[in-house]
Order: sequence, then C-alpha cells, then structure tokens
Amino acid sequence: MSRRLGLPRLHHRVTDSTSLVARALAAAGAPHGTLVTAAEQRAGRGRQGRAWTAPAGRALLMSLVLREWPPLVPIVGALAVADVAGPAGGDITIKWPNDVLLGGRKLAGVLGEGRSQEGWAVLGIGINVAVRVQDLPPELHDRAATLGLEPAAIEPTLASLLRALEHRLAQPTPQILDALRARDALHGRRVRWADGEGVACGIDDAGRLLVARAGGDAPHALDAGEIHLLAES
Repeated sequence: MSRRLGLPRLHHRVTDSTSLVARALAAAGAPHGTLVTAAEQRAGRGRQGRAWTAPAGRALLMSLVLREWPPLVPIVGALAVADVAGPAGGDITIKWPNDVLLGGRKLAGVLGEGRSQEGWAVLGIGINVAVRVQDLPPELHDRAATLGLEPAAIEPTLASLLRALEHRLAQPTPQILDALRARDALHGRRVRWADGEGVACGIDDAGRLLVARAGGDAPHALDAGEIHLLAES
C-alpha cells in the first residue's frame, strides 16, 4: 500500500462537508490517501458537533481517507498542522486533544472518525490560512487566529501538510506523544471538564490528558470530552 497521501483528489467549489464526502467515498471503497478538498463548506463540522465556519476561498478545508491509521490519528493530524504552521517552542501549541492554537487562539481544528470494522478512517482538517478574523462571526473575533496569508497560499500549505502527515503517520506512538508534550497548551493551566476541574499536568503514554484535582491522590486521566480553560486567579 502506498504511503503517499492526496491522490486521487476530489475538489468541490462548494460542499456541505468534506468529511461527509470522504466518508461516503471510504464506504464505497476509495483507496488510502484519497483527498477531498473544498473552497467552501456549508455544514463543516468540528468536535462535539460544532460547526466549522470559514469564509469562502480563504481556509484550507480537507478530509483524507485512511485505510491504516494509528490510534491517536487526531493528535497526529494536529501535530502535522503545527509542523506546517511553526516550529516547536513558538506560538503554535495544541490544546488537547486536537485544536491547534496560535498565540492561544484557534488556528485549526482536526476531526478524526473511524470505522475499524469497515476498514477506514477519515481525518478532517480545517486551517485558517488566509481568513481575515474580522470576516468571521463576532463571537469568534477574540477566539480565532489566522496565518494571515493570501488565498494563493492555500495550495502550497496543503502540499506541505500532506507531506507532514505522511511523516507523522509513520512515526511510532512514543515519538508522537513526545511531540504533543512539547506543544501542550494546557500544561500547568486550570481546566474544567464535564465531571470536575483541576490543573492539567501532562499527557500519559496512552495519549490521555492528566489533571490533578484538589485533594486527589493521583492525577486523573481523561481520554475524551470537552476541556475548557479557566481564568487564572
């Protein structure tokens, strides 16, 4: 099986969701590496069922069909985006499990969906390559980030991202986790989740977020769910 990603490619001027298209292609037998892109999405989806909003022609909107994938494929996707966006130790960090932040604001989102019994997964990625924050809904103005490039940069960014994904997908899990820890946006920060709150204190060897709760004897491991940063006191 070829490890190359991006062929065959199906590009839409407008679609509801690249991931929905990729899921249908996967179910119909599309090969590993099949790429779906769009200039505009009308029903783009993020984690927890939220919408992904981006002005037409200004974001990289893509989904990949994978026939072999690691258990931490959404984290792999986030790391590949971070590789393309900036060096480790800079302003590009990852908010567990798979939001890519620039200066603490959301630059990109990653959504992984798998059907192991059917032999496929779909990795969806949206990056604000040339988005102007002022063009987004007002409620996103203080939460969204952009690379600040021109629309002509979307295709080169896509090419770089596909090569970064090929590299990351081939890495063993310990290397993936080390790379995630180097970009951990939550470490040492107070966070809240559905069942409590505490201080994020790292990533364990299964890719779970560790949080220390007041009075707890050992860190609590979260393997899924929504994490909210709390204001520093």
